[in-house]
Amino acid sequence: MLIRSFCLPIVILAFLAQAKADQNLSLKLEIGRALDKGVTWLNGEQNASAGNWGEPEYPALTGLALRATLGHPEPAMVGRFAKNQKAGFDFILTKVQSDGGIYGKGLASYNTSICMMALLQAKDDKFEDVVRKARKFLINQQSDFDKKGEMDNTFDGGIGYGARWAHSDLSNTHLAMEALFYAKRSLKPKEGDALDLDWDAAIAFVQKCQNLPKTNKEKWVSKHEDDRGGFVYFPGSSMAGEREAANGSKALRSYGSMSYAGLLSFIYAEMKEGDPRLVAALDWLKSHYTVEENPGMGQQGLYYYYHTMAKALTLSGIKEIKDASGKKRDWRRELALEILNQQNPKGFWLNENGRWWERDPVLVTSYALLALERVYYSL
Repeated sequence: MLIRSFCLPIVILAFLAQAKADQNLSLKLEIGRALDKGVTWLNGEQNASAGNWGEPEYPALTGLALRATLGHPEPAMVGRFAKNQKAGFDFILTKVQSDGGIYGKGLASYNTSICMMALLQAKDDKFEDVVRKARKFLINQQSDFDKKGEMDNTFDGGIGYGARWAHSDLSNTHLAMEALFYAKRSLKPKEGDALDLDWDAAIAFVQKCQNLPKTNKEKWVSKHEDDRGGFVYFPGSSMAGEREAANGSKALRSYGSMSYAGLLSFIYAEMKEGDPRLVAALDWLKSHYTVEENPGMGQQGLYYYYHTMAKALTLSGIKEIKDASGKKRDWRRELALEILNQQNPKGFWLNENGRWWERDPVLVTSYALLALERVYYSL
């Protein structure tokens, strides 16, 4: 009798574990089919003569399409589009500038960061010299407005688009930090590598984008519970708008995609797990958890949100999220099913809200595929 009462919970736990494994396998198969269709559609959209995807002046679009293709879990599927990849990388190499950046008309930092990630993902030694020069270019994009190494300007430490968008923003900063984080782990140490991003300065800038009064003393910081711990686009500007503070001043609202970008910045800077800034970011994201919209922005930037969400939560090792009501949510399943349900029968994705280029099916399909691949590998 004692043996039976002791074994029963073990049997139940084994049954539940097997049921979960079966459920995950079923979801992986569904994701795999969607990836097949998406990658096939995406490679059919490549400019056959030049090798690019989307606008040729913005090689980041080609970089994202290459990353989505290379990320497919089946080597045979990746190999099927080997010619597309060669043409795509050849095109990216035509956009390498004398300063080491990889760009066309503008948005130099943005394009360089994404193209650099594609080149790293290729794991091809012939790209090493290009990656090293791109790395130096990004490091040199870090803002230091008085050139004295002192953090006396709000935008010091961050990275912006470059050109006429001179000031730093969280989106470009986290993308550059991502590329430099992976470059540090992929490139073999070499003489002349002493130049590096000032990671402390980068985090000081990221901190100035967080609605956390204890660590951010900027005048615009919101003390409202609904904003605490979340992030804005750059100090003094939130795409989610403003709210009026108790003293009549204006405070900025936090929103989803930038809050995941903030969390990713902390991850790339290898912030300690118990750091209050990191904890507050996670608390905000949990309390605003949803896969139906970009919190604070509705359908605007939805697929960018999915992409940053999938990256941040998989890198954090989080499998379940306790939402605002205290309910545990299997975010991987919910996110994957939401994205799968939005796939066009032809294989692509499209956001009817066109803000931030999201009516471009090449861009949106790349975001969707990259998010699904993150989920697939984490199951």
